[in-house]
Amino acid sequence: MVLPHNLCSHIQNSFRARHQHIAVPHSTQNLAILSILLRAGFISNVTRGTIEAPSPESFHEVNDSQKRIWADLKYRDDRPVLADMELISRPSKPIFMDLGEIRRLCTGRRVQNVKPLRMGEIAIVKTKDRENEWLEAREAMQLRLPGEVICRAR
Repeated sequence: MVLPHNLCSHIQNSFRARHQHIAVPHSTQNLAILSILLRAGFISNVTRGTIEAPSPESFHEVNDSQKRIWADLKYRDDRPVLADMELISRPSKPIFMDLGEIRRLCTGRRVQNVKPLRMGEIAIVKTKDRENEWLEAREAMQLRLPGEVICRAR
């Protein structure tokens, strides 16, 4: 299983290198994280495709090792919209938060040595709920779901 931390570093490095599109391996985890970034406005488009190009038609015709998720990166005034994507939970030290701690994080207070969210910043939470496994911290707070806080994006 590919860790979500690999996707976070891949996205941040792609923005720093000024790429227009990125292709990441297809998994429900990667699709969910990219969908959160799309809803938050950090990327402009998410499409399924193959190694060669974003093509939803040929996506179903190739084997699993060649399936990719393509994302279009977003820039404004020649500057990346996503300035920084910082890991909160590390593979060696996961950070789990209950509902009260997620609420404090979202309302601007420090929790478990994690800096509070600022304006225009989101945190990605992995919950134990199968239907809503990957959520933005404010969505997790509204749905009353605790979980592991994976990363933050600003």
